[in-house]
Amino acid sequence: MTDQTSHAAGVAPGGAKRPRLLRLHERSILPGFGLSIGVTLAYLGAIVLLPLTALAIRPWEIGLSGVWRTLTDERVARALGLSFSLSGYAALTNAVLGLLIAWTLVRYEFPGRRLLDALVDLPFALPTAVAGIALTAIYAPNGPIGGLAAKAGIKTAYSPVGIYIALVFIGLPFVVRALQPVMQDLDNEVEEAAQTLGATDVQRAVLVVLPTLAPALISGVTLAFARAVGEYGSVVFIAGNMPMKTEIAPLLIVIKLEQYDYAGAAAVGLAMVAISFGALIGINTLQLLIARRGRR
Repeated sequence: MTDQTSHAAGVAPGGAKRPRLLRLHERSILPGFGLSIGVTLAYLGAIVLLPLTALAIRPWEIGLSGVWRTLTDERVARALGLSFSLSGYAALTNAVLGLLIAWTLVRYEFPGRRLLDALVDLPFALPTAVAGIALTAIYAPNGPIGGLAAKAGIKTAYSPVGIYIALVFIGLPFVVRALQPVMQDLDNEVEEAAQTLGATDVQRAVLVVLPTLAPALISGVTLAFARAVGEYGSVVFIAGNMPMKTEIAPLLIVIKLEQYDYAGAAAVGLAMVAISFGALIGINTLQLLIARRGRR
């Protein structure tokens, strides 16, 4: 079956069925196009577009020079750099850890597997403040892990290392849950065929498994990065919050709000949105390139 015939029949080139798109004049068991698109646009407008519009407008109350002065302030620049750099490192770490954990949960049967699978969702269930307090208790200098690290000369809590640990903690479930469904649908026969053709374990992992998992892995890493950039509750307790050292951008926004500097807070928030949007465009472009290469 050719790609054109598959598309017309509502079947993906790989053989999996996909939902057929309805034309405007076709009836559906759900509300018609007019009502559906109206509800969709109203919801997105009220929940997404209006807040973003307000965020984009508010900083300009202090003028272009005021916005530039706020964003070029050393304290703001360091807070933004700290938040985005550590979020990127945490997301890359979660890519490796999430891939390993998802593979273990999907491919192996062992006692306690269901419990381990449930524990993956713990960062979702815990309030962020509770997670921050728990991590601080563990990694503080008088904590069980923080004390051992201190003896080795490593400062965990109240340092960038503590922020990194918190961001890894809250971002890991996104990668694991993005990978698990794809791994469950991964056909073992493809790996067996590659082994029959003489591929080594490394070649099978790199040339057969990873290309299939790459889109889901990138999606999970993107979600983990986005969550880490805006994380506040679990980080503020373990960070130490020292200006220009361990002060994250979300905390700086809260400080400006407490000082009634609403325009300055909005300027920092707008910068975070712009940087995040640029990063997401880059990641989605990479995902698209990988998908096109896979189809070839």
